[in-house]
Amino acid sequence: MNRETSEPVGTTRFGRFEWRDLTQAAVFAGLLAALGLPGTLTLGPTGVPITLQTLGVMLAGSILGPRKGALAIVLFAVLAIAGLPILAGGRTGLVSLSSPTAGFFVGWLPAVVVIGALTALMMPRYRVLWGILINIVGGMGVIYLFGTAGLMLRTDLSWWAALSTNGIYVPGDIAKAVVCAYVAAQVHRARPGLITSWRTARTDE
Repeated sequence: MNRETSEPVGTTRFGRFEWRDLTQAAVFAGLLAALGLPGTLTLGPTGVPITLQTLGVMLAGSILGPRKGALAIVLFAVLAIAGLPILAGGRTGLVSLSSPTAGFFVGWLPAVVVIGALTALMMPRYRVLWGILINIVGGMGVIYLFGTAGLMLRTDLSWWAALSTNGIYVPGDIAKAVVCAYVAAQVHRARPGLITSWRTARTDE
């Protein structure tokens, strides 16, 4: 099927994105900012904050997919780096990037891409158990990997010491992965088609 002829008449495009894509990404960028309002809780010696914004990263990937989810993270990051205090605790992007925990913030973009891509493989039917596993792989594994690398670069911690600092955050992040999967399942049931299945995309090409 020709993609050009299959697009609805009057569809407004901005590069490779439609107006609807930009709107959805902007909504999730706003959700990320809102999830930072409750502030942070800092545990452990490294100062890595506990924040609800990682739940927003999981939701963006699980509901919007890799492309629109990544756009949401990019929009949020641009605003944060521009100076808006929208990161948890009222921090700006530059403050976060200059701290030892910068890797966790940097890890949001690859995390949302991994979550979105794996979710697209699962679609068109969203399965909660698979969704939880995907959120753990992307929302925890990827972010922890980047966060650990950042701690090693900014501190004198060894690989194992930096990695082990994530242990106290695991229970809360697993809870976020579960909540995200149940929310995503309800959203996809109510609004099918938010993420195009890779099988469908290949058929349309």
